[in-house]
Amino acid sequence: MRDGIRSLGTNMKRLYHLGVRGVARSTFADANSKRPAEFFQALFGKLYKRCSAVAPGHKFRFKAKLFSVDSSTINLCLSAFPWASFRAKRGGIKLHTVLDHDGYLPAFVRVTKARLHDSKIVKMLKLPKGSIAVFDKAYINYAWFQILCKAALFFVTRLKTNAVYKVTKRRLVRKSTGVTSDQEIVVSTRDGDLKLRRIGYRDQETGKHYIFLTNHFGLSAKTIADIYKERWQIETFFRLIKQNLRLKAFVGTSENAVLSQVYVAMIAYLILAWLKFRSGIGFSLQQMFQLLQVNLFDSRDLEDILKPPGNFVDHIKNDYRLLSYVA
Repeated sequence: MRDGIRSLGTNMKRLYHLGVRGVARSTFADANSKRPAEFFQALFGKLYKRCSAVAPGHKFRFKAKLFSVDSSTINLCLSAFPWASFRAKRGGIKLHTVLDHDGYLPAFVRVTKARLHDSKIVKMLKLPKGSIAVFDKAYINYAWFQILCKAALFFVTRLKTNAVYKVTKRRLVRKSTGVTSDQEIVVSTRDGDLKLRRIGYRDQETGKHYIFLTNHFGLSAKTIADIYKERWQIETFFRLIKQNLRLKAFVGTSENAVLSQVYVAMIAYLILAWLKFRSGIGFSLQQMFQLLQVNLFDSRDLEDILKPPGNFVDHIKNDYRLLSYVA
């Protein structure tokens, strides 16, 4: 926090175009402790709605919404963040996230202590009817699957190796697509039998074999496999925000300060995504983050920063190393 305040102080004459004024360290510290993080959480929700209205659709032909569900852990020093106890000598928080594949936007973000299991947070999710959620084996819970089926929601995940099921029907497959099996199965639960679909798929590039589980019987087996492969985008999202939004170093140690910083980072992500969608800028979000960071204190039009001459833009796209030169 001291570093940030000191850096702002050395750029006082350049802050007017950002709508920012100098701030005392005590004022910043009071805001960290007293300004409720729920304010930033609510603002994040409103910005997501605005961004999703102008976001491009996902890459698949089906019209249903597609979401990826996952979490990422951020390690914290236990002595500085005692409220975030995780293990004996470690602290941490977990970012539970739902990524909307229309524009790859964070549609849902909840921050909890790292010890909370992923399967417990999904009960808070309220997805649009008919949408498809994709997640890994950590979220497998047959009782939750029953709820999804009753709510007309679909899911795609991987089957656990120790799963117990009964095959009721075998479908024809095209092995040239990599699909090795397509079966309808029944899993016994406390609430009765649950009818699901088991799909075997071998990645033709890596040779690895995967078993997928879904309650969607209308899409082709290859599309189900491609949907799960698309789940990698949420891993890319986590890497982007950690590298570019400073979510590994916090300017406050209280729980409220940490939550505020996380949601402010998500707000910054959505603002930049909205700018990208509305302007048609050809840069990726990561490239935009890097360009803006080194030009933040310059009084320049965004168009000058993000839309240099056309030939130069094409050259940048071919050689990512020239980004530092653009700045």
